[in-house]
Amino acid sequence: MINGKRVLAITLARGGSSKIKKKNIIPICGKPLLHYTIDEVVKSKYIDRYFISTDDDEIINSSLEYGIDFFKRSKEFASDTAKSSDALIEVVNYVREPYYHYIVEIMCTNPLKTVEDIDGCIEKLDATGSDSVVSVCRVWDHHPSRLKYIENDRLCDFYPEILESRRQNLFPPAYVRNGSIYAMTRESLLNTRCRIGKDVRPYIMPEERSINIDEPIDLIVAEQILNANKRI
Repeated sequence: MINGKRVLAITLARGGSSKIKKKNIIPICGKPLLHYTIDEVVKSKYIDRYFISTDDDEIINSSLEYGIDFFKRSKEFASDTAKSSDALIEVVNYVREPYYHYIVEIMCTNPLKTVEDIDGCIEKLDATGSDSVVSVCRVWDHHPSRLKYIENDRLCDFYPEILESRRQNLFPPAYVRNGSIYAMTRESLLNTRCRIGKDVRPYIMPEERSINIDEPIDLIVAEQILNANKRI
């Protein structure tokens, strides 16, 4: 609870994955990927209740090892094409009482986020009175002015580029959603059926905590960072 408002946290962890089999519970440095997120969520000083939403029995058992509530997701919202917002709403409609003012999706594909990041998103949502907060990180080499498309075998600008400029001088600074945390008001989620509302604010995370496990190479990078952190 924060300033009298209840907080419901949800991690969507379906069993299917097209690029990495059983991605959400694949071991990284000897620990299932999902457990890195659980370890941080349980430290939160604001989250009142936490659910793992999944269609997979192995993930359910992995959640039960921690004593975490699970929600058995319907097949309708467990496909490759299902929207995350619909899967969140399914849980919110299930947990009708007590009333939860804030809904936080804490994605398990980033094992490097911390409880400070989670609570920071909740604090910003509450302090700003916005309807959504999204974690982002700054992009450098992939700044929009450096991105191109090809037309008639010619490179064309998406966004005007100042040639020969250094990446640190590219303006305005650009940010990308880093696949870690979406915090939103219950009202915004249910009314828009989207995780991002009209008034969306950024929570900026450093690049070194923004790895998102999507491709097999991401597993290697995450393990290298986690091992390096252990040595510090």
